[in-house]
Amino acid sequence: MPSETLQILTADGRADAFVAFPDDGRPHPGVLLYTDAFGVRPELEGKARELAEHGYYVLVPNFYYRHGPAPVFELPEHIGEETRPVLIARALSWIKEHTPERILRDADAYLSFLTTRPEVGAGPVAVVGYCFGAVLAMRTAAAHPEQVAAVAGFHPGALVTDAPDSPHRHAATLTAQVHLGLAEGDLSSDAISELNRSLDAAGVDYTIEVYPGTRHGFTMSDTDAFDPSGLRRHWEELLKLLNRTLPNSSMRWRNQPGNTFTAG
Repeated sequence: MPSETLQILTADGRADAFVAFPDDGRPHPGVLLYTDAFGVRPELEGKARELAEHGYYVLVPNFYYRHGPAPVFELPEHIGEETRPVLIARALSWIKEHTPERILRDADAYLSFLTTRPEVGAGPVAVVGYCFGAVLAMRTAAAHPEQVAAVAGFHPGALVTDAPDSPHRHAATLTAQVHLGLAEGDLSSDAISELNRSLDAAGVDYTIEVYPGTRHGFTMSDTDAFDPSGLRRHWEELLKLLNRTLPNSSMRWRNQPGNTFTAG
């Protein structure tokens, strides 16, 4: 399965990104995949490769690129409960800097890159996010309804807050189909009800499910939160969503001008 690291020109610099795609010489639907708070690492690269095996071109940007190339901080091979608090504290300090304005500037660049790749077929793309990446996915889909046909978030972060720009307040612009797979305790019952109300009022085609017996981070095999049955359920729901919403393009490769990337 071909993969490479590229540099994407953004409004604030150059973001390194991992990509994986089928090795069959045909264009395939594009997927923008946002990582969890621990960033780009072998665990997320593995998920990208698995999606590519199902026929997708998958882009995994390092949204911490302003602090350097991935990995932006040293991670153990396995993130246990004893090391998690220190790592989360470091990540949170950078996440706080990742304002909605920055998120959307970066999303513009990521989607521009993805939709002009010759390996990506014509038509809409999907956006997938884990943990904080689910917040990025929802904001990206709401800001680009004409480009994003599907959005999936697993063990999501703060989708419902008191802030005036909380992600759930932008549901009115969503046209994508949405699946959110929650761990037990990810969102309070009040937050889930508020999110349901926002999506219902916007007429969004969506599912929100709590995966029984899971903890936050259940899809990540390099953490103590990993749950094999939760991971399998995640793949089932994600692949069903992508199969429903993305065209399986067999068009000839497009080589459009203006690509803002260089090989890394």
